[in-house]
Amino acid sequence: MIDPLDSLAFSVQSNKGVYALLLGSGVSRSAQIPTGRDIVLDLIRKLAILESEDCEPDPAVWYKSKFGEDPDYSKLLSQVVYSAPERRELLRPYFEPTKEEREEGLKLSTEAHQAIANLVASGYIRVIITTNFDRLLESALGNRGIAPIVINTEEAAKGVLPLITHSAGCIIVKVNGDYLDPQTKNTADELKHYPEPIEKLLDRIFDEFGLIVCGWSGDSDIALRAALEKCSNHRFTTYWMDMRDPTGNASNLIELRRGKFIQIQNADRFFCELDEKVFALEEYSKPHPLSVKALVAQIKKYIVDDRYKISLQDLVYQEVAKLYSEISDEKKFPLNYSKNKIEDEIKRRIQLYESLTEPVLSMVIVGSYWGNKSHDKLWTYCIERMANLPGERHGIGELSNLRLYPALLLLYGGGIASIAAEKYDLLYSLLMDVAVRDIYEEGPAAQKLNVFNVMNENIGNVLDTESPTPTNEQIYKVLREPLKDIITQDTKYQKYFYRFEYLSALVESYLNKKQGKNVWSPVGPFCWGYVPPLRGSIMEDIDLEIETVGSNWQPLQAGLFRGSIDEFKDIKKECDQKIHTFVKSQRLRSRRNLL
Repeated sequence: MIDPLDSLAFSVQSNKGVYALLLGSGVSRSAQIPTGRDIVLDLIRKLAILESEDCEPDPAVWYKSKFGEDPDYSKLLSQVVYSAPERRELLRPYFEPTKEEREEGLKLSTEAHQAIANLVASGYIRVIITTNFDRLLESALGNRGIAPIVINTEEAAKGVLPLITHSAGCIIVKVNGDYLDPQTKNTADELKHYPEPIEKLLDRIFDEFGLIVCGWSGDSDIALRAALEKCSNHRFTTYWMDMRDPTGNASNLIELRRGKFIQIQNADRFFCELDEKVFALEEYSKPHPLSVKALVAQIKKYIVDDRYKISLQDLVYQEVAKLYSEISDEKKFPLNYSKNKIEDEIKRRIQLYESLTEPVLSMVIVGSYWGNKSHDKLWTYCIERMANLPGERHGIGELSNLRLYPALLLLYGGGIASIAAEKYDLLYSLLMDVAVRDIYEEGPAAQKLNVFNVMNENIGNVLDTESPTPTNEQIYKVLREPLKDIITQDTKYQKYFYRFEYLSALVESYLNKKQGKNVWSPVGPFCWGYVPPLRGSIMEDIDLEIETVGSNWQPLQAGLFRGSIDEFKDIKKECDQKIHTFVKSQRLRSRRNLL
């Protein structure tokens, strides 16, 4: 039998924007946010202290006997403090974390809120109804660069109906109000009715959208329950999540709406799994092999016939513009992302960047291998465009730098293809003519666009590999498939991959030395088999080539290292020694770790 969560993921992914969320206090439980009832009872306890009385074991009973009425959230607040600013400050500690609470991860957006923000950013969720007073959802959305339309009062609901269209952003309907709103609904009487604009809004949502219910029992919110009960249309499925089997009102609502019940461990686990499953389906649906193969076939057709020169350029520019727009979208890839669960976000972005880059990467590889010199500027354009995204590099370092991952893949793909085709003039252009800006200066790709500038050690630590160079290994795996048509043998692929990384490292070191900087460049898988005088390493292969052809060596003829064999030998000797020293230190460290 198919897992009902899988069915839900299929429904959400294939019906983009059709499902609304109905969230209760269970979604904020792990953040330890108090409910409205919790706040009322805490205020009564504080009031009892001021009256020098003991309100336990039931503060609500003490309050009624003391003041002759049941405690009312709104009325109690208005009597405790008189002005709106004072009420705001009174309530703030219940919902906003202190420094200590923040360090403990309390009163912050939960994994559930962050997963929901991911679904909203991707356009799968557009409408959220919540009974919660807190602003954790708004905070999570803000971290994704999304400013939702929040409906928490009668006035806010007026005129919002036309906004519920496929072009709308995210709407949050806070049916019981917001903690900063003194009219927050809390008592049984307050929860019996909603203002007419709120009721009309709910009627339309329940009529037009599917529903995913989580963290809500269906008991206390009488008016919300009534709105669900009177909706006779069930064009989309209602999915009801709970940690326990449904009873009472929840069971009746599920039956009435012909809903599907899914038992979950907790809200955090559920929304994270839903986000992952929807993302997996999205990945599968993104540029599928046939579309990429068709694109590659078109490129091959265009590059062999000058009649298609303009068509070729238009096609390349079109695909690069599409990729540029996707990667630059700060709603999908926000830079100021919450540091909570940053590892999961890094993994998500790496996978999505790889998927989005696939069409342009295939073009660059095929064009670099099969094209002629007149096409070289097209492939350097692709890399330069993607290496210079809009805005300054800001936000969390890993995520800001990781935006250059698509450009790095393009540089690797074009570089390896040009080496396989023995087009060292093109390799020179890719490394030296592609200009890349960072926050300090502009420089050639050989200096500014390398693995360790784009994917630092923290990113390497989240990748599922035990390799000493995990980020390089990730690129090695990703590029194998798109390069298979032109490099069929795995041994040759490894040889060309190592050759590109090693030559890139030498060029970077050479440029650094010319500018008076330290001679050090990124290492890669090519260096781990290097223990002089071991035969067969890329270092030794190049030594043998230089001995054989001297100044006629192709990279020198193309202009790398200014065409000087002496300058090349000097930088190679210096780099090889540093690599050898580094590898020995790493192996020594590994032995110590084993002891």
